[in-house]
Amino acid sequence: MTLQKTEVLIIGAGPIGIACALACKNQDLDYVVLEKGALTHSLFNYPLNMNFFSTSEKLEIEEIPFISKDPKPGRDEALEYYRRVVTSKKLNIKLFEKVLSVKKDGDHFIIISEKNSYLAQNVIVATGFYDIPKLLHVPGEELSKVTHYYKEAHPYVLQKNIVVGASNSSVDAALEIWRKGGEVTMVVRGKSIGERVKYWVKPDIENRIKEGSITAYFEATISEIKETEVIIKTPEGEITLPNDFVIALTGYRPNFAFLKSIGITLSEDKRIPTYNDETMESNIKGLYLAGVICGGTETHKWFIENSRIHAKLIANHIFKKKRQR
Repeated sequence: MTLQKTEVLIIGAGPIGIACALACKNQDLDYVVLEKGALTHSLFNYPLNMNFFSTSEKLEIEEIPFISKDPKPGRDEALEYYRRVVTSKKLNIKLFEKVLSVKKDGDHFIIISEKNSYLAQNVIVATGFYDIPKLLHVPGEELSKVTHYYKEAHPYVLQKNIVVGASNSSVDAALEIWRKGGEVTMVVRGKSIGERVKYWVKPDIENRIKEGSITAYFEATISEIKETEVIIKTPEGEITLPNDFVIALTGYRPNFAFLKSIGITLSEDKRIPTYNDETMESNIKGLYLAGVICGGTETHKWFIENSRIHAKLIANHIFKKKRQR
């Protein structure tokens, strides 16, 4: 087996993986980034008309200007920005190359991907959390009319749609589908719309519910999904609703199985991985964590805006170790 050698191997080419690559390049560290999908795979899969909560300057990497037409940039503007960063800085990123395993071998790591094998002195895991949805675990969830991702409203026009959840993604989907001509019913586990919903959107959804344009069942859950209807549990008892589509936007989680396969320890309660918050080094020497993956099940704790700093912390620590050899 021929191993391609590198000082740093970065897993994930999202905004934080890109930031790590740029930080390594600025420290003259030899690096390579492996991404299982397209560049910024998670952002690519965001809804077409999504706007970020953060302003553009808070999404910038290494103070490279991010200019957007509105204070809150959209998905396409973000994709263009990160493409520009990667191409203008000539970052070494290999796309559509999924990492299969990472094993510590003495002072190095052996990384096996779908296409190549690598020998790295250091590994940075920046894989995010968008690929594994939190399932409802109810009968009928496997039906083709059920999705855990939302792209655009068009397929749901003139249809009876149930949107599950009350987070930003759920609220955005419900409002857009309703405005495009779809019938929308929200099924919400809590007592109200989520407190972290964007402040300029929250009054909109609450008013649409209040006026009856969008129906919402609070303190409710889905108990079964059928071909033409959905059964939900409410405080008043079970209700059967005619239904064409279920958009279950109940959140996502990091790939904990992958982290455990590497040897990273996780806390019992929130499954937060072990790492040094000054260096981002995990319980495995030479293996670092960056971005939202550091939050375990608390996926709202870390995001682009406040985890960009991870890249510099990691690159500085690796460079310092290199000088001490």
